[in-house]
Amino acid sequence: MDLLQPALGLFFISLIIFIIVFLILKKFAWKPILSTLKERETSISDAIASAERVKEEMAQMKAEHEHVLAEAKAERSKILKEAKDAKDQILSEAKTQAQAEAKKIISEAYTAIDNQKMAALTDVKNQVGKLVIEVAEKVLRKELSDKAAQETYIKELAGEIKLN
Repeated sequence: MDLLQPALGLFFISLIIFIIVFLILKKFAWKPILSTLKERETSISDAIASAERVKEEMAQMKAEHEHVLAEAKAERSKILKEAKDAKDQILSEAKTQAQAEAKKIISEAYTAIDNQKMAALTDVKNQVGKLVIEVAEKVLRKELSDKAAQETYIKELAGEIKLN
């Protein structure tokens, strides 16, 4: 049972050694250890705060990115709509211009046809006039006494005339 009961002298010596070690540690080691722990705590809290700032900045950048992306999509839609409208307008103008050009060409063709028709009619009238004059001249040259002979002669001349 002596093992279980501490000796009083050993207890006091152990207590004195503990107090001396405690005072030495307090004077020389405790302050550097506490300052190192404080520095580490400060650096960890700074790192956490920095991480929070970075997280907030990332969230803000993501929101800005989404906003810019939405604006780009809207701009793309606007540009596509403007391009489609411009295409439709150009096609409409080209169609209108082609129709106007076609009407102009048709009008000019009708005018040319009318001019050629009038020229042809004038030419036919001139030829008929010449033929009438020739027939009248031949009839007048030959004075016939009776009307039946005159009609026979006119029919004979009409048969000889060749129309061009």
